[in-house]
Amino acid sequence: MTAGRAAVTADVSRLRTGGELLAAAGPLADLLLDTVHAGASLGFLESLDRTGAAEFWRDQASAVDSGLLAVWMARDAGGVTGTIGVRFGDKPNGRHRAEIVKLMVHRRARGQGLGRTLLTAAEEGATRRGARLLHLDTETGSPAERLYRAAGWERAGTIPDYAADPYGKLHPTTLYYKRTGAAGVGGGAEAIAASAGAGAAVGGTDPGAPRGGSGARTGAPYA
Repeated sequence: MTAGRAAVTADVSRLRTGGELLAAAGPLADLLLDTVHAGASLGFLESLDRTGAAEFWRDQASAVDSGLLAVWMARDAGGVTGTIGVRFGDKPNGRHRAEIVKLMVHRRARGQGLGRTLLTAAEEGATRRGARLLHLDTETGSPAERLYRAAGWERAGTIPDYAADPYGKLHPTTLYYKRTGAAGVGGGAEAIAASAGAGAAVGGTDPGAPRGGSGARTGAPYA
């Protein structure tokens, strides 16, 4: 937490259906624009506009309904202040793991502990779903790395020139992982398969990846 600033007071809740996500697409688009225009690497370039940002969020609705994606959103009296997602494995040998994606905190809400609150909500939600291994990637040298290390995440390695920032400059990314206290692979697979249902999409394309972007990176901003 930044010295001299009060702890954040925000309501963090999960968007449990695609309909709830669609209803929040506008405010989430504003959050995404604020994050990208602040220089975060989230798979988008500075040319992103509100129409494209809202379309990105609307495209996630089917993944939420299928159970492959869980999204949390933080709000205060001024509106949406942050979000985080968890993308669950959809292959038989990978349903024990999940990826933390799209951690964002609005510039007006940073330095107050909201990033850690969102990360904790995502970790606990993934663990309840049976995930016992979490992973993510973030821009090397970003403030987010301090957040992940403080939260007990382990550094796995770095990939050079992995993705461009909003202005087109290539940056390396650092991979992190964290083991949870969830049950074994069998229990986790059953829990995730049951919640995903028969309509879960299976394939090589990430339904959450932005068009022309670098996939579901967590990004740098946090608080």
